[in-house]
Order: sequence, then structure tokens, then C-alpha cells
Amino acid sequence: QVQLAESGGGSVQAGGSLTLSCAVSSDLKFLSSRCMNWFRQTPGKERERVASIDSGRPTTYADSVKGRFSISRNNAQKTLYLYMNNLKPDDTAMYYCAASRVGGDCSDVDYWGQGTQVTVSS
Repeated sequence: QVQLAESGGGSVQAGGSLTLSCAVSSDLKFLSSRCMNWFRQTPGKERERVASIDSGRPTTYADSVKGRFSISRNNAQKTLYLYMNNLKPDDTAMYYCAASRVGGDCSDVDYWGQGTQVTVSS
């Protein structure tokens, strides 16, 4: 059973930074074999894909985070990261790590983490 475990969320003032991590309990090829994503969701809104990383495809970001967030992965450590800079109150949300289906689109998610809360105060 694959598990995705997010960490690194917390409370920060606007303009601050946070780094989210997602540890994957699977084999070493898991991260490199598929698209990996960060999503976020606030109550009453649809889940939004924030960033995606996949071998052979350009890394993608939501327009709202371009230039401020950066996604990366360490395949040997089986960890996905989201570096968040210049945070804004609108970034407040539950952030989820998500692994897509092998060979599928990034939006075709197979596994979800439990989420980590990010709260940005003005």
C-alpha cells in the first residue's frame, strides 16, 4: 500500500516562506516513474492543482503561484518538495501531495496524501 505523507505546513506571515515535503513509502522508482503533484483546497472551493513535475514534460504551475513556488523531487530520498516564497493570504489552504497514474496525465491522480495546512496571515 503506497502512502504519501506531507509535512512542513504551518502558520506564517505574508511575505514569508515555507517548504512542504511529501515522503513516499514505496520503491525507489515510484517518484521517477510518474507525474507528481501538489494540490491545494480551501473550504467550499474545488481542489486546485498548484504544481506538477514529470520526467520528459515541462514543470507546470498554477498562474497564481508562478514565480513564487517551486516543485522538485529527490528520487533517491523518495521525497517531493514544494518551496513556497513570498506567501500571500490567498495561499492559505490544505496542501496535498498527489501521485498520478503511470503513463497518464498529471491530472489523473492515483494516490493522495492526507494533507498539511498552510495558513498565511496578513
